[in-house]
Amino acid sequence: MSAAHHAYRQFDLTFVSDLALPEMSGGAEPTGKEAADVVIERGSVPADGAQIGPQIGPFSHAVAQVLWLRVPGVARFLIENGTRIVYDPEPGIDEDSIRVFLLGSCVGTLLLQRGQFVLHGNAFAMGDGCVVCVGPSGAGKSTLAARMMQRGHAIIADDVCPVDEQGRAVPGMARMKLWQDSADVLGIDTVSLRRIRPDLQKFDLPIAASARAGRLPIRAIYILSPWNREGAFAVEDLSGLARFQALRDNTYRFRFVKGMMLGASHLKQCGALAERVPVAQLHRPRQGFDIDGLVDCIQADLARRMDEAERKAAS
Repeated sequence: MSAAHHAYRQFDLTFVSDLALPEMSGGAEPTGKEAADVVIERGSVPADGAQIGPQIGPFSHAVAQVLWLRVPGVARFLIENGTRIVYDPEPGIDEDSIRVFLLGSCVGTLLLQRGQFVLHGNAFAMGDGCVVCVGPSGAGKSTLAARMMQRGHAIIADDVCPVDEQGRAVPGMARMKLWQDSADVLGIDTVSLRRIRPDLQKFDLPIAASARAGRLPIRAIYILSPWNREGAFAVEDLSGLARFQALRDNTYRFRFVKGMMLGASHLKQCGALAERVPVAQLHRPRQGFDIDGLVDCIQADLARRMDEAERKAAS
């Protein structure tokens, strides 16, 4: 295997990789594999995932603390024990395409193996805490986070959003992934931005060091839910089982959680977070994406929650 020679500090972990990962933050001192929290290296991954364990998806097999993943035309990956990712590329594949899946599904899986609760969403600072937004693809999560950054809010995580035992969002990658149509809405020129893959109109938007934040307590989790009411925004608080179900449904790669036999600990994490943090559906118009209206809605709702919490504490 190739000697690892790139060191990064990300998710409060030290990564050492034989593949350059410009999406990750620097700041880690050069170190050997033995001193790293996580090692990423090229190597041989079995062609048949059945050698690893039961099939849990079209291109994935798993057992406790191990996941085998194949991305057709790109690479096979093996994620083990929260400490190691091995990638086995297809001939002629570009490194950008490898990194898309390595830094998404693979790193998200590794964090799950390390016992972290991981949401599929974005986190950004507001007031003395932060807000996490989750939702299906196309709901507007990354567009919202990018607009929040434009309006001066520090970004904590994009796409892979770990949450610690204290209910705080853990800092993620030093970039956001943004589709061209979202960039157009935000007035962002993509000419100088790097595509995440050569054939995709999706770009890495760097997050400046001055616009990043450390761990912050989560004040609310919003599930972005487009609807057909023109010009109307609404916030609907969830309670009881619905709140728990929403957290489970928006867990990063939930089927991997089950396949790696992490269901029991994940159940406890869902319950603990559901008790600690408000969870609400945030409806926004499906047509004519009013991004500033969405930002204003979140700011107003969070201010209301903070006022109520202050009044309750004072009474």
